[in-house]
Amino acid sequence: MEIILLQDVTNLGYKDDIVKVKNGYANNYLLPNGMAIIATPSNRKVHAENMRQRAFKEEKLRKDAETLKAAVNEKSVRLVAKVGENGHLFGSITSDQIAEALKEQHNYDIDRKKIVVDGAKLKEIGTFPAQINIYKEIKAQINVEIVAE
Repeated sequence: MEIILLQDVTNLGYKDDIVKVKNGYANNYLLPNGMAIIATPSNRKVHAENMRQRAFKEEKLRKDAETLKAAVNEKSVRLVAKVGENGHLFGSITSDQIAEALKEQHNYDIDRKKIVVDGAKLKEIGTFPAQINIYKEIKAQINVEIVAE
């Protein structure tokens, strides 16, 4: 029996794969647990249409991410912080502060969870790199400049 998987199944396949399994496995386990549907001609058409729409949405998201990467890449963000006598900050600069500075200085609204910095580095004055994970494998690099107040 051929089925369309609705979720990843270990040792069988991934979501949206069309696989051939024994009737008992499909009827007694996969179908009752909602892990698959039977690959009838109408279900195949619906599956093909869903895959086409998903590919279209994926392409649009990828293009938007590439546009954002081109705009943000190699931008510089300037943050002002209180500094002690030895040049170390009182506290450290977080990704939340970087996201806020990107919004204020360059008008880019980027989620703080997508900004990756090495926390140990952002405890002193200087210029440091930060990475923005825009979408899957699309990443941008920005510079974070920390100056004394």
